[in-house]
Amino acid sequence: MNKLWGPRPLNLAVVEVLQRKGPLNDGDLLDEVKESYGEVSFRELNSALLKLELSGVLRVTRLMKGKRRVELVPPKQP
Repeated sequence: MNKLWGPRPLNLAVVEVLQRKGPLNDGDLLDEVKESYGEVSFRELNSALLKLELSGVLRVTRLMKGKRRVELVPPKQP
């Protein structure tokens, strides 16, 4: 990823992909984000996933060794 500021942050690109496609594994998510956002490393994706998970936007669960499932957390209903 280049060091210039883009028109939208990586976190937003991740959320948009998950809204369109639904739950994905981390490899498929990386491919989808690369298509819509541009060149992104796995380390950058992991950093964005950690920030989004800590803020309660998404959930990451382990499927098997080396694979994780990434899904959006549904909004709470009043």
